[in-house]
Amino acid sequence: MRIAFYCPLKPPDHPTPSGDRRMARELMAALRGAGAAVTLASRLRTRLGQPDETAFDVLVSAGRQEADRLIAAWTTDPATRPDLWLTYHCYHKAPDLVGPLVARALGLPYALVEASVAGKRAHGPWAQGYAAALDAVRLAGRIFCPNPGDAEGLAGHVAGPDVLVDLPPFLDGAPYRVARAGHAARRAAWAARLGLPGDDGAVWCLSVGMMRPDKLASYRSLAAALRLLPQPGWQIILVGDGVERAAVEADFAGLPARLAGQLGAEELTGLYGAADLFLWPAINEAYGFALLEAQAAGLAAVIGRGPGTANILRQGETGLLVPAGDAAAFANAVSGLLADPTRRDAMGRAASANVLARHDGQAAGQVLLNELAGLCP
Repeated sequence: MRIAFYCPLKPPDHPTPSGDRRMARELMAALRGAGAAVTLASRLRTRLGQPDETAFDVLVSAGRQEADRLIAAWTTDPATRPDLWLTYHCYHKAPDLVGPLVARALGLPYALVEASVAGKRAHGPWAQGYAAALDAVRLAGRIFCPNPGDAEGLAGHVAGPDVLVDLPPFLDGAPYRVARAGHAARRAAWAARLGLPGDDGAVWCLSVGMMRPDKLASYRSLAAALRLLPQPGWQIILVGDGVERAAVEADFAGLPARLAGQLGAEELTGLYGAADLFLWPAINEAYGFALLEAQAAGLAAVIGRGPGTANILRQGETGLLVPAGDAAAFANAVSGLLADPTRRDAMGRAASANVLARHDGQAAGQVLLNELAGLCP
């Protein structure tokens, strides 16, 4: 099967890391692993941070030009024409303004991964983006839902119950399991790199998130929770960078914290293997790919509760879910796991096993390909 793949929010080869970019890469890898030929159809980004009718009109025009280019290319050379169009992450701030035009013009089946429609956006400043996202949703023959919270909003806009397919977030967990197996050596190497003692018995807590405005509430809630914990006995390591780095540094001033900066994929995998506990308040987040990585690496986690995070973390088994933004509840959960290494380690082992059983990339690729094949004549 030849698949035209598109990510209106951020292309998978964009230089700035994010969970969205990572999920896009995992989707392409999973489909290729299942035997599909996947081509990135367009790098056009349609995301608007704020509603802007003029800017949206410019994007609509750019989308039309991209669609015309692809339609002409695939009409001229039918051998390169895809069998299906697949778009990842379509919503009112980043609708697919290319795929529906191409699919209708060429008669291609159309599918989505992680789409959402929020009825409150149907009127008001986001109405244009909402209408475009809804058009894509109504066209889709399959919509794969990594976040269970999206399905309720989509259900009233699709042709039937078969359109919506549960697809838990996934990855190749093997590198993370290898990292965990080398915990002692990785701990020593990272202690030297971060200027930390490697043998003081402190619990290494890890948080991963870009330091941008939409993540700042989670960083501040985390800092507030950590200030409620007794010291010493633990260390927080923060991975990420961005325009709010100075604000994050100020929030964590006086705490046993190290900022590791932005890390490459292999570096971050190694740091997961060196850590003991993953922490993230996950305020207003869908699911957070870092949580999946941490669980794959065998880390127990304390996470803010939401439909997406609850779809990855098994409460009381692989970690603890607390009300998002409740610093006191977060601190209480962390305190319990800091004081109970046996429970913490058991949760970590269960987390790694759960990712292997439920979030494996190879199995997800087969689910994707089987469902998409059903759309093709």
